Amino acid sequence: MSLKWTDVLEIAIALDEAHPDVDPQYVRFTDLHQWVRELPEFDDDPNRSNEKILEAIQMAWIEERD
Repeated sequence: MSLKWTDVLEIAIALDEAHPDVDPQYVRFTDLHQWVRELPEFDDDPNRSNEKILEAIQMAWIEERD
């Protein structure tokens, strides 16, 4: 399965598994962008991301933790 920027929930789950010791509430968007690109399943154009998408991923990751 390949992940695209629009796969917000799946990306959040993958990030939670890849970074279990990180509090997603305090992740900078620059780090978040890099970590998404580094996910093995991620296969999308890095330039298609924007602040709205990164915020949605961060919110989903925070909710995944709760």
